[in-house]
Amino acid sequence: MLDLLIHDASLPDGRRHVGVAVQDGRIVALREGLGPAEAPAQEVVDAAGQLLSPPFVDAHFHLDSVLSYGLPRVNASGTLLEGIALWGELKPQLSAEALIERALAYCDWAVGRGLLAIRSHVDICDDRLLAVQALREVKRRVAPWLELQLVAFPQDGALRSPGALRNLERALDLGVEVVGGIPHFERTMADGAESVRRLCTLAAERGLRVDMHCDESDDPLSRHVETLAAETLRLGLQGRVTGSHLTSMHSMDSYYVSKLIPLMAEAQLQVVANPLINITLQGRHDGYPKRRGLTRVPELLAAGLTVAFGHDCAMDPWYALGSADMLEVAHMGLHVAQLTGQAAMRQCFEAVTTQPARILGLDDWGLAEGREASFVLLQARDPVEALRLRAVRLGVWRRGRCLARSEPQVTRLALPGRPGETRFQRPG
Repeated sequence: MLDLLIHDASLPDGRRHVGVAVQDGRIVALREGLGPAEAPAQEVVDAAGQLLSPPFVDAHFHLDSVLSYGLPRVNASGTLLEGIALWGELKPQLSAEALIERALAYCDWAVGRGLLAIRSHVDICDDRLLAVQALREVKRRVAPWLELQLVAFPQDGALRSPGALRNLERALDLGVEVVGGIPHFERTMADGAESVRRLCTLAAERGLRVDMHCDESDDPLSRHVETLAAETLRLGLQGRVTGSHLTSMHSMDSYYVSKLIPLMAEAQLQVVANPLINITLQGRHDGYPKRRGLTRVPELLAAGLTVAFGHDCAMDPWYALGSADMLEVAHMGLHVAQLTGQAAMRQCFEAVTTQPARILGLDDWGLAEGREASFVLLQARDPVEALRLRAVRLGVWRRGRCLARSEPQVTRLALPGRPGETRFQRPG
C-alpha cells in the first residue's frame, strides 16, 4: 500500500484528472486517471480538480532582519538608504535569541503558505558574525521541512566596510553556501567593479554560487551587472551566478540595454526581481511621472534568461508589510511588469515556483516521477486563477508528509432571491 495518493488534481502544465502516488517521500507514479482503485494508499486526498503545484520558492530574502519593523525606529522616508542606515543602528542591539525567534516565526508563516525553500542573504559586516551563527541554527532546526540556503552578504560594502572580505570568508568557512555582494554601495564605480571581480574569483576558487545585490538604484549609469556578466564568462561560472534587483535597468538607455541583455544571456546570468520592494523603494526621488523601478522582466524572459521573483523583505527597516505569500509577490510582479497575457501570467507563476528552484539548484524538485514528493494543493484550477485569487493553500506536503492544511475559502451569501455559496472561481 502506498503512503499517499492525491487524485483528480490539475497540474500547472494543463493536465487534468491527474493522480500522484507517493512512497517513502518520493513520487512513484504520476499520470492522468490514476485513482484509489488502482493505487490504494494509507492517505488518500481527493483534489476535486484543484491545482497541485510545486512548492513556492523564494530566491531572495533577508531572514536576519525579518519582523524587526519599528526597531529602533520606523523608516520615515521609505528609502533604501534610510533602511540601510536604520539596519546599521539596529545591528549592535541584536541578540542571537531574538534573531532566531523572529526567523523561526517567519519560517512557520512560510510553511503555512506553501513556501518550502528560501535563499536568505545574511549580513556579514559585523565581526561577531552574530546573524550568520543565528541563521545557521535556524537552518538546522527547519531542515526537516524547509530548505534554507544562506548567502554571505556584505551589506555595508565588501570594500567599503573594514574587515568585510575577511568576515565573508569566515562565513563561508562556517558553511554559508553562496557568495554575495553589493557593488553599487561601494564608494566609487571603480570600487564596485573591483568588488565584483574579487567576489566572483573567490566563488570560483571555492566552487560556490554567486548572488549579488546589483544596481539597486534609479541611476541609469549603475551598470555593475555588465561586470558581473563579464566575470561570469571569464571564470566559467555560467548558470551559477545571480544578479538580484537590477532596478537601474528600468532607467537605462534602450540602446545600451540592447547590448547588455545579450551579454547576460551569453553568461547564462540568472535574475531575481523583487516586485514588492522594488516598486516601494525605487523612484522615491522622482516627481511625476514616477518610475516603477522594476527591472525589464519581459525583455529578460524573451531573451531566455531564468527570471524569478523574490519577497526580499517582510516587516523590517525596508518594508512594513509582508506575510510570506509568494502569490502576492507574483501578483505584484504581473501588474508592475504588465505581464497580462495568458502565457506571461503563467511565467509569473513559474517565477515563484520552478524558476527560483532552478536558481537555488534544487534539482530534485518538481512534479515528476522519481522526484521528491513536495507540493502544494491550491484552491484554484490553474496558475492564472491562483494568481488572481492569491489562492488558499489547501494542503502543503514535504517529502510526502503533510505540514499544513487550510479550509477552503467559502462565502455564504444572503442575497434576496440568490442565497447560496461562492468560492470566487470561474463557473464550471
